[in-house]
Amino acid sequence: MFIPFLIMLREGIEAALIVGIVAGFLKKGGHGNLMPAVWIGVLLAVALSLFVGAGLQLFAAEFPQKQQELFEGVVGLIAVIMITSMVFWMRKAARSIKGQLHASVDHALARSHGQAWALIGMVFLAVAREGLESVFFLLAIFEQSADWQAPVGALAGIALSVAVGYGLYTGSVRLDLRRFFKLTGIFLLFVAAGLLAGAVRKFHEAGIWNQLQQVVFDFSDTLPLDSPLGALLSGLLGYQEAPVLGEVIVYFGFLFISLFIFLQSQPQASAPAPARP
Repeated sequence: MFIPFLIMLREGIEAALIVGIVAGFLKKGGHGNLMPAVWIGVLLAVALSLFVGAGLQLFAAEFPQKQQELFEGVVGLIAVIMITSMVFWMRKAARSIKGQLHASVDHALARSHGQAWALIGMVFLAVAREGLESVFFLLAIFEQSADWQAPVGALAGIALSVAVGYGLYTGSVRLDLRRFFKLTGIFLLFVAAGLLAGAVRKFHEAGIWNQLQQVVFDFSDTLPLDSPLGALLSGLLGYQEAPVLGEVIVYFGFLFISLFIFLQSQPQASAPAPARP
């Protein structure tokens, strides 16, 4: 429950920041009449994310068992790539995202015709990126946790992110965003490591990866996954009661490299950060 909550809280705050920055810039510049275009872009992005998520779920349900395991492994791998790129992109772009959005809005307003359409497109692309990331994150999480707690956690994260985003926009909430994104980034790298190990496991179950299958340790008697602590560690850190060598290697290898790079001091940049891929 906590992982989908944190993922949706972070993604929701990112999306809320985008909308809040654009809305504040429009209001300050006397273009409040264009706010409906912003909300249309947001609604279209949400609709696209829901459509893609539902489509992938229906698509996966038609697979036989082996192909479904392969599909789940691929989704997990995509989620790892997207989580990692998102964490590192925000680390670089946090200082310049406001300026980038202001420049994009200025470009849209500079058009003699079609300002509303340009704003719709800009907001749609920015918010849809966050929404599609969330789709793959949640698909990967839901495949590992089929109980009711994961969807409830995701909905709670969305609800809190909306409240925080509104508070940030009105000034009633103060949040050290740099610290928030750094701490959640560290935690999400642990989540990504667990998803990567899970993807390796799914590829083995699909029959396409059969190397390094020696069990490293077996805690099924002392700390089973269905125990409260085992379930907590599994949700937070990707714990498995009897991991094989391949899973252990990719988990700790990914974690060591990603944390080492992420925790390096970020140099002050005079130029804006590059656009997110």
